[in-house]
Amino acid sequence: MNFLSAIIDKYYLVPIVLFINVIFAITVIFLERKKPSSSWAWLLVLFFLPFVGFLLYLLLGRQLRKKHLFRWDGKKDIGIDRLINYQIEAIKNDQLEYRTDHVKEYNHLIYMNLTTNNAVLTQDNSVHIFDDGADKFEALIKDILTAKNHIHIQYYIFKLDNLGQRIYNALLKKAKQGVKVRILYDEMGSRGVRKRHFKELLDLGGQVEVFFPSILPLINPRLNFRNHRKIVVIDGRIGYIGGFNVGDEYLGLSDRFGYWRDTHLRLEGSSVHPLQTRFILDWNQASAKNDIQYAERYFPIIPQKGTAALQIISSGPDTDWEVIKNNYLRLITNAKRYVYIQTPYFIPDESFFDAVRVAALAGIDVRIMIPNKPDHMFVYWATYSYVGQLVEAGAKVYHYEKGFIHAKMIVVDDEVASVGTANIDVRSFSLNFEVNAVLYDRILAHQLAEIFEGDMLDSVELTHEFYKNRSNIIKFKESISRLLTPIL
Repeated sequence: MNFLSAIIDKYYLVPIVLFINVIFAITVIFLERKKPSSSWAWLLVLFFLPFVGFLLYLLLGRQLRKKHLFRWDGKKDIGIDRLINYQIEAIKNDQLEYRTDHVKEYNHLIYMNLTTNNAVLTQDNSVHIFDDGADKFEALIKDILTAKNHIHIQYYIFKLDNLGQRIYNALLKKAKQGVKVRILYDEMGSRGVRKRHFKELLDLGGQVEVFFPSILPLINPRLNFRNHRKIVVIDGRIGYIGGFNVGDEYLGLSDRFGYWRDTHLRLEGSSVHPLQTRFILDWNQASAKNDIQYAERYFPIIPQKGTAALQIISSGPDTDWEVIKNNYLRLITNAKRYVYIQTPYFIPDESFFDAVRVAALAGIDVRIMIPNKPDHMFVYWATYSYVGQLVEAGAKVYHYEKGFIHAKMIVVDDEVASVGTANIDVRSFSLNFEVNAVLYDRILAHQLAEIFEGDMLDSVELTHEFYKNRSNIIKFKESISRLLTPIL
C-alpha cells in the first residue's frame, strides 16, 4: 500500500511541478521581459531541471521591484538637484565652465551621467590611487583615527579576521571618543558575520545594518541582488571607493590567491558629497529605524583640494539604465589610441563585446588583463572563451601571474578612466548594486596606464597561436560555461 501511495504521489507531483514551471516560463517571457539570452537560459533551467528549476528561479531569477527602493528626502536640502539641473542646462547651452579644455572634450559623457544618473560633475578633487592592499588599509586606518564627527563604512565583504579586527578596533576607539560610526555590509558577501559580532560598537552608540538580509536562515528571495559597493566616508571630507573589501586575503595573505592586486581611490574634494549621498541612500534602504536625516555635518563646506574632475556613478537593478555599462561603452567607442581593461571577470553582453571587438578591428590598441587563477570556475572558463575571440580580432590579452587581479579599471588614451566596483559581466551591469568613479584627468589616467603596464611585467600574453591550440577539454569547459553566462 505504501508503494502504491508513493507511485500515486509521484504521479500527481510531476504535473504539478511542470505546471509551476510553465507559470514561471510565462512570467519570464511575457511579464518580466528579460533580455532574450537571459530568458532562454532560464527556460532551459526550468525545463531541463524541472524539480529544482523553479526553486532556482525563485532565488536567482526574479526581477527586483525597484519602485521607491532608495529614497531620501534630504537630497533636496543638499542642493544637489539644483546643481544637477544647472549643469544639464549649461551643457545644453554650451555654457558650463570647465577648468580645462580636456574635460570639455567629454561633455557628452558628462551629460549622459547627469541625465541618467544624477551624477554631478566636481572639478576640485585630490585623488590618490592605491594598487596595494597594505598601503590602502594603512591609509584608511590612519584616516579613521583622525575622524572628528562621523565614519560611514560600506563593504560587500567585511570579515572580522586580523585586518577586519584592526579596523574594528580603530572604530571602537573613535566611538569611545563620541564619533558616530555606521557600518553597512552585504549579507551574502559577508557570510558568517552577524550584527551580534559588533555588540561592543553597538553598546557604544554605533550602528550596524545589513543589506537585503534573509527572511529565514538560508531563505532569501533577494539573494540574486547584492550590494557590491565599497564606500567609506569620513567627516564628509574624505572618501574611499574601489575594489578592495575587508579581509586578510586583500592583503595577499591567502594561500589560495597569493598576492592580491586591486585598485582603490582616496578622494578629497566636492566628490565626497555624492559619495556620501550614495552611502546614505543605501543605509536608509537597509535601516529599519535608524535612518540618516540631513545635517550639515554630513556635507561640510570643502575647500578646493585639487584640480581633478570626476563623477560618481552608480547602477543596479533599481535604475532605468545600465549606467556603468553605458559609461564603459562610451569610453571604448570614443577611444582614439588605446583602451586598457583590468577585470577579474570578463563575461560581456553582446553590446559590450561588439564594442571591444570593433575597437580592436579598427586598430585601437585594446589590452585586457584577467587573472590566471579562478575564484569561480564557470566564470573563469566563460571569460577565457570571450577573450580568446578578442585575441582573434587583434586585441591583446594578458594573464596576471603574480597573484589574483581583482581591479575593475578602464583607462583610455591617457585622458579618462573609470575605477570602482563593477566587473565586466552581466551581474555587475544589471543585478548588483555598483559604484564607480569616472576620472576626467590626464595625470590620473596616465598613472593608471602606468600601473597597467607595470602589471604587464607580471603577466603572460595569451597569443592567438596558444589559444587556437587549446585542448578539447578546455573547449568543452568554455562551451558549457558560456551557455550559462546569462545567469552567472
